[in-house]
Amino acid sequence: MADSARPLPADIDIARAASMLPIDEIAEKIEIPSEALEHYGRYKTKVSLDFFDRIADRKPGKLILVTAITPTPAGEGKTTTSIGLADGLNRTGHQTIVCLREPSMGPCFGMKGGAAGGGMAQVVPMEDINLHFTGDIHAIELAHNLLAACLDNHIHQGNALGLDPR
Repeated sequence: MADSARPLPADIDIARAASMLPIDEIAEKIEIPSEALEHYGRYKTKVSLDFFDRIADRKPGKLILVTAITPTPAGEGKTTTSIGLADGLNRTGHQTIVCLREPSMGPCFGMKGGAAGGGMAQVVPMEDINLHFTGDIHAIELAHNLLAACLDNHIHQGNALGLDPR
């Protein structure tokens, strides 16, 4: 059987075989001190907002936003595109980082296979990439529920805005 026809290992096996760098080591490479990080274990973090005030005098970087609007059963490829773009820019000498917010939500809702990227490209630690990644999904859920309650109440109180409840 040719190499290209050989089946890939399971996503979880590929992800578990990856060697990860501690997030502090990655942050150090882009000049973010450990005390500016809000750690979620050894491999995930958020950067504290006050850190950005401390670096306000630095030359601004550039931002590339990868987004999509039309979902497909296999996903749109935002995570794969983002990682490939960051890797490519780094290889051409640009100091690049990528920020993924709740990558690969499809598997969480049973819409596609897991491992954010698929194939040999994986976002790790795969086991942590779920609805409780860093707690952000809960804030979104609460905001959604509050808005739904406000709309329900508005309609119940007479619907002065003429909202169509259908």
